[in-house]
Amino acid sequence: QVQLVESGGGLVQPGGSLRLSCAASGSIGSIYLMGWYRQAPGTQRELVAYITRGGSTNYADSVKGRFTISRDNAKNTVYLQMNSLKPEDTAVYYCMTDIVNSGFTTRYWGQGTQVTVSS
Repeated sequence: QVQLVESGGGLVQPGGSLRLSCAASGSIGSIYLMGWYRQAPGTQRELVAYITRGGSTNYADSVKGRFTISRDNAKNTVYLQMNSLKPEDTAVYYCMTDIVNSGFTTRYWGQGTQVTVSS
């Protein structure tokens, strides 16, 4: 089994910053990519950003230029630095990872951390 433990969510004013962290542990084979999704009430879960083991990144258009994803491969940890936060960034943020074992890829999810942007 693989466990993802997230931290760093909370309440912040518009224009503020937060940094999310997510550490993977357990039966980790080869982590291909790690990333973040988010889900606001009444909406579908959407991709925020991901980063591959080699460092390639992909961002949702809505967060480009404001959010930065990074990872520490040695610690199996991914970070999401969120700047210039807007009320529409309010959501539960879920960490995810795709792990390859014996040629099969499995996606794992964290429990989610609440981010609220409000004055």
